[in-house]
Amino acid sequence: MGNRPRVTVLGSLNMDISVTVPRLPGPGATVLGSAARFTPGGKGANQAVAAARLGADVRMAGCVGDDDFGRQLRATLRAEGVNDEGVRVTAEAPTGLAMISVDRAGENLITVAPGANHEVGAGEVASALRHPADVLVICAEIPVSAIRLALTPPNPAVRVLNLAPAPPQAAALVAEGAEGGEALDWLVVNETEAAAVLGRPVEGLNDAARAAGALVAAGARHAVVTAGAHGAALADANRAGPEGAPQTIAAFRVEAVDSVGAGDTFVGALAVALAAGVPAAEAVRAAAAAGATAATRHGAQAGMPRPSDILAVTGLTWPVRLPFTSGADGVKWTEV
Repeated sequence: MGNRPRVTVLGSLNMDISVTVPRLPGPGATVLGSAARFTPGGKGANQAVAAARLGADVRMAGCVGDDDFGRQLRATLRAEGVNDEGVRVTAEAPTGLAMISVDRAGENLITVAPGANHEVGAGEVASALRHPADVLVICAEIPVSAIRLALTPPNPAVRVLNLAPAPPQAAALVAEGAEGGEALDWLVVNETEAAAVLGRPVEGLNDAARAAGALVAAGARHAVVTAGAHGAALADANRAGPEGAPQTIAAFRVEAVDSVGAGDTFVGALAVALAAGVPAAEAVRAAAAAGATAATRHGAQAGMPRPSDILAVTGLTWPVRLPFTSGADGVKWTEV
């Protein structure tokens, strides 16, 4: 591999407002928590930062408001080495906000005010497709019309669709991907999102494997269903059978403190591994290790790991070589 893996992310950018609470509140309940923390987030931006930290050359496409939060989000992307030329500033809506409660076990409750993310449209899709990429990640915190548009045009990039959160049209998006030939290369969902697509409950790793097979039968060439601390399931249309011979990937046992951003880390890591040519099952295992490592650290982007962090926490050596710059010699490669 002589070049850096190229990943483009089409998705959301939010400012996260996080509070740690002793327990997640139920309906009508008020729970006192910690001081609020304002940190950069949004599933799309999180996935872009995760991919950049794990060795990819990353571009981000999306929308922010013409406000301080939007300027801070773009500055954070640039500081992480993410190209933000595809992020449009709009005066039509404020930057998106996510209000997050995290309990002592690391579980979270998230409410999102999409704001400028609802302004993502044809211009942002064109920006995402303008530059060559090995993998295009599409997250679902943007309008379904933009998702459909990104899945429609022919493009050599491998498309990874993360239906998080799953929109009401989720099942139709998967079916439309099937009708488009090879448009829907990878579908990544958690148990709740898989249930929304399939119209039935999905719970536990064995059920996640059955769901992954059903998603391949529904039209995805590869389907991943994550099951939190239980692990993840992969079905691959290239394997025997109409449901892609589902297989399970065991979870990495870690002490989780904050699961916010762990799923986005998984998606960003998977994109880097696929862009580098790592085989499907190995790429999912590497992504699981990255996601598990993120859960051991507080914050979304703040907790996203580098390869050395993944090795320290899980014992897995990141399967993608990373570049370093050495004076006039330019970019060289070294094993992690």
